[in-house]
Amino acid sequence: MRLFAAVLPPREQLTELAGVVDRLAHLPGADALRWTSRPGWHFTLAFMGEVDDELLPELRTRLARAAHRTDPFGLRLHGGGHFGRAVLWTGAAGDLDAMRLLAERADAAARRAGIPMDEHRRYQAHLTVARSRDGLDLHPFVDALTPFEGARWQVSELSLVRSNLPSSGVPGEQPRYETVDAWPLGGAVRAPG
Repeated sequence: MRLFAAVLPPREQLTELAGVVDRLAHLPGADALRWTSRPGWHFTLAFMGEVDDELLPELRTRLARAAHRTDPFGLRLHGGGHFGRAVLWTGAAGDLDAMRLLAERADAAARRAGIPMDEHRRYQAHLTVARSRDGLDLHPFVDALTPFEGARWQVSELSLVRSNLPSSGVPGEQPRYETVDAWPLGGAVRAPG
């Protein structure tokens, strides 16, 4: 199973972002970008890659512990940026120290569960909205994202998400994401539904 730990923004905040992304899709050059699937919008905390089924019980135990040790924190979608000429993203504002701590704890949980993780580097909160294969200048898109200030929400859950890579061979097919488990942060109560 291809897995990652994540923070999943609420539907209302994703709807706000969708309005901004819809405007970006009308900028010159937007048709050269591959826009990410809205149902898959998330903040990856720790990418684990392929995880053997026998490691899942220990991973779940350790992620539950990481969530329990982290208090809920405030966050909002904010601004934008890019990684080189390949990835366009919106960022986060709020208690980023708490989010970095949760990312470090999720990474450590995976390592302690026996999952080989990539080299650890400082966490940068970002939610990918588009990718470019052609080296398109992303600055006009970043400029349009910069003033974006989403509504604040309380992050109260750590999610374990399965990534199902495209398999049909249809151009433009997106990965599908499914939440396989989630744990409330600190003393938070899991929302129904």
